Amino acid sequence: MQKKLAVAILNWNGKNWLEKFLPAVVQFSQNADIFVIDNLSTDDSIEFVKTHFPAVTVIENVKNYGFAGGYNEGLKEIKNEYYCLLNSDVEVTRNWIEPVLELFERNPQISAIQPKVLSYDYKDYFEFAGAAGGLIDNLGYPYCRGRIFDDLEEDKGQYDDETEIFWASGCCFFVRSKDFWEQQGFDERFFAHQEEIDLCWRFINSGKKIFYTGKSSVYHVGGGTLNKQSARKTYLNIRNNLSMMLKNLPFPQLIWLIFFRLCLDGIAGIYFGLKHGFPHLWAVVRAHFGFYAQLPGTWKLRQNHQKEKFYQSKWIIFRHFLGGKNS
Repeated sequence: MQKKLAVAILNWNGKNWLEKFLPAVVQFSQNADIFVIDNLSTDDSIEFVKTHFPAVTVIENVKNYGFAGGYNEGLKEIKNEYYCLLNSDVEVTRNWIEPVLELFERNPQISAIQPKVLSYDYKDYFEFAGAAGGLIDNLGYPYCRGRIFDDLEEDKGQYDDETEIFWASGCCFFVRSKDFWEQQGFDERFFAHQEEIDLCWRFINSGKKIFYTGKSSVYHVGGGTLNKQSARKTYLNIRNNLSMMLKNLPFPQLIWLIFFRLCLDGIAGIYFGLKHGFPHLWAVVRAHFGFYAQLPGTWKLRQNHQKEKFYQSKWIIFRHFLGGKNS
């Protein structure tokens, strides 16, 4: 009998992560159907799952579609009422599902929910990808409660609440399947990075809500596919962030803000080049040309309505790096 929730783990050559973390998913997810969506892995991860976890359903994509396309393809075969899109490098905990489902049931306006995301290696600290719920500033820079850029807070119970946020982390992303498909899923052009923020922004523009619950916790390794020093990650983050803003910003703010961000990216490119090497500077240049190439298609994807007040804080980059303030 089909359960309300499907836990869907996207895999690409991730046997080591599945060996490490899939047992806990199976143990603590009795109220869910479990799926592994494979992006045409070349290791023996799928054979491992089929041999050791016969109750887990394997969906095999015909190529590596990336994070966005990989989930879009795999989820077409999953008919549950709710999805949990779970990274393979996440350790789940006892009772991690129930608080989320209860929150969904209490409020039908909620499209997506994120649990507390803590670091697997430093379990008393929040993890970069999501922390205690995603927010965005007036320049379109994503940040989190518990994490501003690379500065992470210690978990002292300060975010044990349930509250509305702007975006939920893709490392553990609970979403109503109906709402997911009404928005046609992730933007597959993004390939990976910030596609979940874009989707949440579209939910908000359509009148839905995004929530965080501190009653559920998971531990995330992070950097399992692309580490933070990857020039490829720099490219994807900058290109996708610009495309996301073009798609979702209210028109009165659109022109000046995109132009200002392009200028700031130039400064950031010089900084990245000095700190991490020329490939990161070149990644910023390539990201801008990638954004220009996507621009006509991105413009066509703009919704009829954009929420005028989209941000939760102003000038976070200047306040953080120049003023030393984290909020």
